[in-house]
Amino acid sequence: MPYWPVKDDYQAMNAKVKKIDPIALLREIERRSIKNAAGLPQQEELKSTSLAIGFRIGGLKMVTPVDEVTELLTYPAMSRVPGTKTWVRGIANVRGNLLPIMDLQDYLTKQPTVLTVKSRVLVVNHGGIFSGLLVDEVLGLRHFQDEERKSKLPEVDNFIKSYLSGAYQQDTEEWGIFSMHALAKSPLFLQVAV
Repeated sequence: MPYWPVKDDYQAMNAKVKKIDPIALLREIERRSIKNAAGLPQQEELKSTSLAIGFRIGGLKMVTPVDEVTELLTYPAMSRVPGTKTWVRGIANVRGNLLPIMDLQDYLTKQPTVLTVKSRVLVVNHGGIFSGLLVDEVLGLRHFQDEERKSKLPEVDNFIKSYLSGAYQQDTEEWGIFSMHALAKSPLFLQVAV
């Protein structure tokens, strides 16, 4: 048989409710919340990073800031340009634009790049200079922490050093920071005729 509270039961419940102090109840809720709350997450210091495109010419690993390269291409078909230096590979038609292709390794070291399936062209468009630079291989996007940057330049030929703005040391690998903008401004790079 169901139990129906009688008038005395209601009076007893109302007496208990009236005895509860609302301020004390709120304090008790606050105490329990603090006791059971997980700690707030600690604010971590964000480390500044640089994003660069890694590439290889010969045995040298270098990077260039992503904003200094407008495009990456596979080695295109091109026409040879007579009367130019050996590091000028030719002119390619890339989507209706004539793109001069330069062999970066040949320009920097006098050793022509041997074409492989990994060979790529980095397209530079800076200060009115629109050019493709042939490299042995593109090594993808690289992330570097600011503390990995070194002002000391890698041990390379002085001619190559003139285009480096520093280096990154990441674990055991050293990456020279190659400035495409410095290359595009160089009078030697702009003299392509023999």
